[in-house]
Amino acid sequence: MTALDRTSTVAVVGTGTMGQGIAQVALLAGHRVLLHDAAPGRAQVAADAVAGRLDRLVAKGRLGATDLKEALARLVPVESTPDLAGAALVVEAVVEDLAVKQALFAELEAVVGDDCLLATNTSSLPVTAVAGALRLPGRLVGLHFFNPAPLLPLVEVVAGAATGAAAVTTAYDTAAAWGKTPVRCTDTPGFVVNRIARPFYAEALRVYEERVADPATIDAVLRECGGFAMGPFELMDLIGQDVNEAVTRSVWEAFFHDPKFTPSLAQRRLVESGRLGRKTGRGWFGYSPDSGGARGARDGGGVSAPEFPPHTAEPAVGPPSIVLRGDLGPARALAGLFGESGIEVREEPADGPGAIMLPGGVPLRLADGLPMPAPGVRFDLALDYRTATRVAVAPCAGVHAGAVDHAVGLFQALGKDVSVIAEVPGLIVARTVAMLVDLATDAVARQVASARDIDTAMRQGVSYPLGPLEWGELISAAYVRDLLDALHRDSPTGRYAPCRELRRRADAAGGVISS
Repeated sequence: MTALDRTSTVAVVGTGTMGQGIAQVALLAGHRVLLHDAAPGRAQVAADAVAGRLDRLVAKGRLGATDLKEALARLVPVESTPDLAGAALVVEAVVEDLAVKQALFAELEAVVGDDCLLATNTSSLPVTAVAGALRLPGRLVGLHFFNPAPLLPLVEVVAGAATGAAAVTTAYDTAAAWGKTPVRCTDTPGFVVNRIARPFYAEALRVYEERVADPATIDAVLRECGGFAMGPFELMDLIGQDVNEAVTRSVWEAFFHDPKFTPSLAQRRLVESGRLGRKTGRGWFGYSPDSGGARGARDGGGVSAPEFPPHTAEPAVGPPSIVLRGDLGPARALAGLFGESGIEVREEPADGPGAIMLPGGVPLRLADGLPMPAPGVRFDLALDYRTATRVAVAPCAGVHAGAVDHAVGLFQALGKDVSVIAEVPGLIVARTVAMLVDLATDAVARQVASARDIDTAMRQGVSYPLGPLEWGELISAAYVRDLLDALHRDSPTGRYAPCRELRRRADAAGGVISS
């Protein structure tokens, strides 16, 4: 390993929440840590805040009293840039402004040694541009920690166009020695997580804008059917609507207005209204000032009102028997689950898309991006149909109420809550996952990061239940390609056009599937 030795001094410039968190991580890894901020006296305030957090770790039994004493002796607030001269690594965590960062690193380069590693914690600016004003740009690397830095394991190690291989290796190994999970990536807009995660928010916002379902229901479907830890609307409220929208807009602009990253008008209006989420007490949902808990708003307005639960269908009587016609593709596990629940299942071959035939000959089909021919009902993709606790279904126009009841009752017989939503191509989970898979596949093809690092980043950085590439293999590249092709035909803007690498993988795996 080429990690920095623990005897090396680490400096952190910028003493906000992120700077304090990075300083705490380096401190507990055994380094002497210098804290610096341009504002007089702020470094001392930050050092006191770090000390307070370490005191709480001692109180909780997570840090020994002797370790605390030794750590505090290594924490040194300094008031001037020349005081950082002996640092082996300087991590910058100042405001997200390119000119400010460039000026800071030019100032640092004048006082630290030529062998000092320089790192920027930027989440949105090009590392290449930050290093552009340096005499030795090869020693600057991106070290993007996730907030809160002491708790979240992921660190994106970003190589700018001029960053040397040795700098990347040292930064990667040092992050690993600090107990973090580093991933390597190139200097691309959004790096890994903020680039690939955009559809998780964008597709939910689009479904909402099309009035398919309310925010609480969309969140519940993605959590309880898709397996995500949080729904996109509650997560946007937690992050801050202004912050989330700014990242989306930054990535969109950096990709020259690529339609795959188009921001949401609905979110723009929320930001303009000042409803920024938890920090303002109102966002997509309303928040109680005493508990901080969501009280909800079915119309997305975030009003202070009793919590609106997700739309859940009333109990319905399912059919005693069904016919499984053809291959259900990613939903084929349902055949065994229906049998276990006591429903009589008869299987028949079919040349076309697989379907669950309800009484009266009404087909119930997995979301595939295509409009449902009348009469028919669609159901959504689940991460795991056995463990999912909710399934979304959407009847096509003109389908009779009895068929909808049969579809609802069928999934209720498996112990699932059912959300009946308006008809929309790709429903909710399927289109979201397909877009995540597509962006991740494209990122691998463009050598943004390895497949392993992308999956690791999305699991560790935003707590996805599966890495998107792993998910793509599970449901098949052909299913994803065909779903996106159908969405692209329905909305031919380029937003849903599958990337070339996804098409190649789908073709290599055997072409069109029936699902």
